[in-house]
Amino acid sequence: MLTLVELERVAAVLDAEFAGGRIERWVEPDRGRLAFTLYRRDETGKRKATLGIDARPELARIGLLGRMPAAPGSLPAFSAYLRAHLGRGRLVSVKLRGGDRQLALRFEAKEGQYTLLLSIFGRRSNLYLLDGEEKVVQALRPLADTRSELSLGDRWVDPGSAAPRRGDDRFSDEEGLGLLEAVEACYAEEIGERSADEDRRRLANALKKERKTAQRRLERIETELAEADEATTLQAHGELLKANLGRIEAGTSEVTVDDFTTGEPVTIKLDPKKSAKDNLDAIFKRYQKLLRRLTKAGGQIDGAQQAIDGIAELEEELATTDDLDELLARGDVKKLLGRHATKPGATAVSKRPEKPALPQAYRNLPKKFHPRRYRSAEDMEIWVGRSDEANDVLTTRIARGKDLFFHLDGAPGSHVILRTEGREDPPAEAVIDACELAVHFSKQKNAGRADVHVVPIKNVKKPKGAKKGLVYVTGGKFVNLRREPERLERLMKSKIDD
Repeated sequence: MLTLVELERVAAVLDAEFAGGRIERWVEPDRGRLAFTLYRRDETGKRKATLGIDARPELARIGLLGRMPAAPGSLPAFSAYLRAHLGRGRLVSVKLRGGDRQLALRFEAKEGQYTLLLSIFGRRSNLYLLDGEEKVVQALRPLADTRSELSLGDRWVDPGSAAPRRGDDRFSDEEGLGLLEAVEACYAEEIGERSADEDRRRLANALKKERKTAQRRLERIETELAEADEATTLQAHGELLKANLGRIEAGTSEVTVDDFTTGEPVTIKLDPKKSAKDNLDAIFKRYQKLLRRLTKAGGQIDGAQQAIDGIAELEEELATTDDLDELLARGDVKKLLGRHATKPGATAVSKRPEKPALPQAYRNLPKKFHPRRYRSAEDMEIWVGRSDEANDVLTTRIARGKDLFFHLDGAPGSHVILRTEGREDPPAEAVIDACELAVHFSKQKNAGRADVHVVPIKNVKKPKGAKKGLVYVTGGKFVNLRREPERLERLMKSKIDD
């Protein structure tokens, strides 16, 4: 991460080179990283640059990127909020805050002033978005990991800490944009090394799993081949039983006959419920089945051993190679990694997966009353009734406190509740998200514009004897909603399954 003296110099370059520039695009390529494009006109013409901010421990920095990173498949909450509120915003200034390793990028947008605050404090490094009143609107990393004493909506307070050490300047020979490029190049090398170590561990783990699977397969085949003696015995018993079929009485559980070769007596177990002929057929049937298994196993054992030998060769290559990228690019290695790939963020699960925990508010209610649940860009939950009866339960029994009620004015539809978590002033984007869902789950779902009634849940009453789904509301306000397909698409993807 950047030292205080390095961050001071970076702040000066950013303020000199980019203050006055406008935002063109926000991208959150990975968890803990943010990239944005700025363009600025000056006497030399139009200049465009892509800046990258990293809030991950040990890597926290801001630098100049060569190109915009690829955007993820779904839109994360932090960048979604920036796109909605700071799109085309102007960078006003870049300064250090409180004489510590906190870089404040102040922006002006249509909705007011915002500050992106990069706090570089080791494991507690994070990127925060503050509004014009210095309230915490968003955080790139979870607040619980960096500032557990703060919550979204709280006024920002600088962390109390001892006087910071200025540290060394690793980029003393660099000036201007060259400083920002040098910062990114320095950490790119470290990130590349970390990535290579991770790739090496990933391949080593895949080989370990593959070896375990191959060894189990070989042991199974060897166990089947060990049954060859049983096949020989079954064949001999079948031939002896066939020669003495007329001697077998009905209902007997065994018969003793003389062996053709040795003359010794041989006892053959029988099923008393079957006839002599059926017992003979059963013995030969077991023999044929076992013979097929042995034939198959005999053809597989060489392949199983070759697979183990191939894994050993790959393990040796991994331990000695100087070109990991070339090894990872090979087709056989790609297939191997694909077989043992883990989904991003996936964790080990028990053989018997646990059911997701239901919210306490409706945990003991029948499933038909459980609302649909969606997550707003601000990570607040929006609940939608599934039926008229479920609407009543949602509005009169589940919703509580300072939750907000949403319903389309003049048209039937589902009741929608924004779970405000006790907040007096939920974020405007969460309110708009709830309005969008109220229109979508109504008879006017295809309307381009609609008036949505928003009212505190305490102002919603159920008239005595009223039909299911009918409530009476007082006060509140109307939101004239202009529909946004992108917003609806994001909300549909955010659905939370019980």
